[in-house]
Amino acid sequence: MGQVLRREKVAEFVSNLHKSGKTVVATNGCFDILHVGHVRYLEKTKSFADYMIVLLNSDKSVRSIKGPTRPINNENDRAEILCALKCVDYVVLFDEDSPRNLLDEIKPDVYTKGADYTLETLPEADIMLKNGTRVEFIEFVQGKSTTNTIEKMKNN
Repeated sequence: MGQVLRREKVAEFVSNLHKSGKTVVATNGCFDILHVGHVRYLEKTKSFADYMIVLLNSDKSVRSIKGPTRPINNENDRAEILCALKCVDYVVLFDEDSPRNLLDEIKPDVYTKGADYTLETLPEADIMLKNGTRVEFIEFVQGKSTTNTIEKMKNN
């Protein structure tokens, strides 16, 4: 079972993992209403390293990105659900719209994003290149998204 790490401690924690020869993969997102697409994405992400850290948008961050009606589930619930997944080792909440600063602090070995991005469109690409972080793009499960789930609920 995963655990939530405090943001101010995560860089030191990852540094200690690296010193012990372990690899770290990071990904980020809102993970508002967890669905099979999220689970498959996270399982694939875990396959790239010894430990996985999910950088989770806080409620404040989600509202900024998705609007005032989101998130559906609060940050503590979302973090607990993610920690219950076998593939998730750690969750770290962040308030900014982008995990750029946090990624620069923790310097993961691998960073994953959905395949709707490319290295050219990835906002964090410069940080990844600067820190020597490998970027992996993961295909989505067709038709599975939180937005689709919310729309389906509204229409029923």
